[in-house]
Amino acid sequence: MTIPTEPIGSIPRPPELIEALADRDHMDPKLDALYEIAIRDTIERFEATGSPVITDGEQRKYHNFWTYPVDGHPHTTPDGFIIPFEAGHNRRMPQLKSGPFRYRLYADRYLDSAMRHTRVPVKQAVISASALSLMYPATEIPGYSRAQFIDDLLREHETEIRRCLGKGAHKVQIDFTEGRLAMKLDPTGKLLNSFIDLNNLALSRFTSEELMRIGIHTCPGSDQNSTHSADVDYAELLPSLFHLKAGNFYIALAGEQDYVRVLKIIRAHMKPDQRIFIGVVAPIDPHIENPEQIRDRILEAAKYIPVDQLGTTDDCGFAPFCDDTSTSRDTAFEKIQARVIGTALASKVLAG
Repeated sequence: MTIPTEPIGSIPRPPELIEALADRDHMDPKLDALYEIAIRDTIERFEATGSPVITDGEQRKYHNFWTYPVDGHPHTTPDGFIIPFEAGHNRRMPQLKSGPFRYRLYADRYLDSAMRHTRVPVKQAVISASALSLMYPATEIPGYSRAQFIDDLLREHETEIRRCLGKGAHKVQIDFTEGRLAMKLDPTGKLLNSFIDLNNLALSRFTSEELMRIGIHTCPGSDQNSTHSADVDYAELLPSLFHLKAGNFYIALAGEQDYVRVLKIIRAHMKPDQRIFIGVVAPIDPHIENPEQIRDRILEAAKYIPVDQLGTTDDCGFAPFCDDTSTSRDTAFEKIQARVIGTALASKVLAG
C-alpha cells in the first residue's frame, strides 16, 4: 500500500524575483524571464525530491495566494479586510468599490506554465469563494447588491476550478485558511457556517467524479514564522469543515501541540468518502524534520484514520506571501524530501 503525498503549494521565491517585484507591476512583461527561471528551478528541485505530485511553487502569484485573481483590479481600493498575525504584522485585502465582480486572471494560467516544464502530475491551488467574499464592504455598494456579487463570485470561482480541471490538474486545492480564523473573529460560529454554506454552493456545481479531484486546505496561517489563528481550538473548526462536499482535505497538523487529540477529532467527524492528507511537516519551524520522525507521525495517524483514506502533506505553503523570506528555498525542499521519504517508509511498514 502506497500512501499518497502532496505539497500544499508555495515555495519561497528567489531573491532576484522578490527584489524585482518590489518596484514593478507584477504583470510587467520584463519580469517574464525571472518568472520562468523561478518556475523552472522550482520544478526541477521538486522533481529531485521524488515528490509524486508537484506545484509551480506559486512563483507567479503576486503578493500572495489570497488575492492573486484580483490584484490590480480597477474596481477595488486597498483598504479592505485585515488579517492580523501573531508576530504583530498585518496583511490586507483589497475592497470592492463597484461592480461587476470579475477575476483579473484565473489560476490555470499558472498551471499552463508549470506543465510546460514537467511530466510529473501538477496540482493547482485556488483561493476559496469565502475568502474573496470578504472583499465586499459592510455597507452595500449602490447599484450592485451583495446578492449580485455572490452570484458573480460563485460563477468566477467555478470557472477557475473548471479551467484547471480541464487542463489536467492532478488536484485543485481550495485554500480555506480563513476557516480557522473565522472562529477567532466570531466565536459563535455564524461566520464559519456562512463560509461553509458559500463554499458548498460552489462545490455543489461539480459532479462526484470531479469532487474527487477537488480538495480543501485548512491551516492557522503561515507568514514570517507566524500564524493568525493557531490559538483557535481545532474542535471549533473540524466538525464543520467535514461538511464541505470536497473529496480531499489537507489539514495542518505537524504544528499542533496535541497531535493525537486532533487525530481523534478528525476520526470522529470525517466522512467515508473523504481522503485526509495530514500535515507532517511544519513550514514555519526552522527545524528540518527527518524521515523517521515523519514515518512515526504517519504510523500514529494510521491508528485513527483508515489507511485507505490517509495521505500526507505539508502544514501550509512555505511562502504564501511573496515577500516572506523567513524560510529559504533550500530548507523548503529539504523538508519536502523528508516528507516524501518518510511517507514511503510508513507505507512499507503499513504494508507489512
